Amino acid sequence: MELKEVKNVVEAALMAFDEPMSMKSLVSLFPDEEITANDINQVLNELEEDYQDRGVELKKLSKGYRLQTRESTQPWLKNMWEQKPKKLSRALLETLALIAYRQPITRGEIEDIRGVAVSSKIIHYMMDKEWIRILGYRDVPGKPAMLGTTKEFLNYFNLNSLQDLPSLAEIKDIETLEQELQFDELQDTESQPRGVAKDAVDEARPDGDIDSEIEERHDDSTQLNQQQ
Repeated sequence: MELKEVKNVVEAALMAFDEPMSMKSLVSLFPDEEITANDINQVLNELEEDYQDRGVELKKLSKGYRLQTRESTQPWLKNMWEQKPKKLSRALLETLALIAYRQPITRGEIEDIRGVAVSSKIIHYMMDKEWIRILGYRDVPGKPAMLGTTKEFLNYFNLNSLQDLPSLAEIKDIETLEQELQFDELQDTESQPRGVAKDAVDEARPDGDIDSEIEERHDDSTQLNQQQ
């Protein structure tokens, strides 16, 4: 199979698949051909060059590769939808930023830094979105859960790794971070071009005991792993 054909198949797959495709997934497109990861890398590099000056770009994210609309086109694309994009609340943004930059971090440590209590709705929302997860438990009385970000967080905010986050030296205030990560451009995934960041805060669940829920989620995950 010629690499030109491989390139066409890879491009079509990236266009057809909603989520980023890993190298393993791309290689598996050719079960009956002797196509290697090096071959896929070559066609990906060619595709990246092909889209260099286009409205669409090939983006490498934490979960793999994705064809998406170029960031510079989004001010025009957002006018295609009547519904205005929702914004992340300042409290959620600050909490998520602290987890991203200071992980592993406990809820109590976040509250100490912000000077106010962290709403359970915020933690529930971020866990339901799979933006954050439990990294372990602090070895102190009460053993509070230590929180960190996930690959889904990176993928959602168009990042390949945590190193792609803007440096703290570049951030003058929380509004600067909001602009850096396009938090003000979040839209419903069912009404947006591929690659535009997703919707922000909608209705979260009522307040509850988040520490108990974190423990329950950890126990459920442990039981599932044991059963498997």
